[in-house]
Amino acid sequence: MPRKATPPSEDLPLNPPPGPAQIFAAFAKAGLMGFGGAQIWVRRALVEERRWLTEREYAEILGLGQVLPGPNVGNAAVMIGRRFAGLPGSFAATGGLYVGPLIVLMSLVLLWQGFADNPHVGAFMHGLACAAAGMVIGNGLRMTGRLRPPPELIAIGLLATIAAAWFRVSLPVIVLVLGPVSIAAVVWRSRRSETAATGAGKG
Repeated sequence: MPRKATPPSEDLPLNPPPGPAQIFAAFAKAGLMGFGGAQIWVRRALVEERRWLTEREYAEILGLGQVLPGPNVGNAAVMIGRRFAGLPGSFAATGGLYVGPLIVLMSLVLLWQGFADNPHVGAFMHGLACAAAGMVIGNGLRMTGRLRPPPELIAIGLLATIAAAWFRVSLPVIVLVLGPVSIAAVVWRSRRSETAATGAGKG
């Protein structure tokens, strides 16, 4: 029987920072396997397989990439590559992430022109969209379980989900409204922890 993968721990030591070639290989693999969203596979490659980032570090970079213009995983690739290997690392990460999918996409476009009107193809694409949505939701729940965010941040995340899914609020509005609230909650939690630690030290 195959061995089950051991969940990564925030306490485990990280591996040495990679060079551009290693970064390219990791992101190229994630890009080619990126069914359901490449960020799922980027996280798996960087956090679980290669242990270059902790779960929290990856979540913070991805969160920053989400609020910047452009695709979140593309923004994250630039920042992660820059962090490990400077400008060559950014080019390696971005190139690795997109070169494989671009080749596959161009091939599928040529096929799509001949089979787009086939009802079975339409049903297949609808099924893929549902599976992709499920993978994104599952990955989000997995990250949330390992990060163990406090209740107030979970509530803010649920509010953002409800606003986007049910009320169709645009992402910029959600970020502008709930972003400051989330930052304030983190600051409040940090100060509360510091106060508790100071009180315990005096006691």
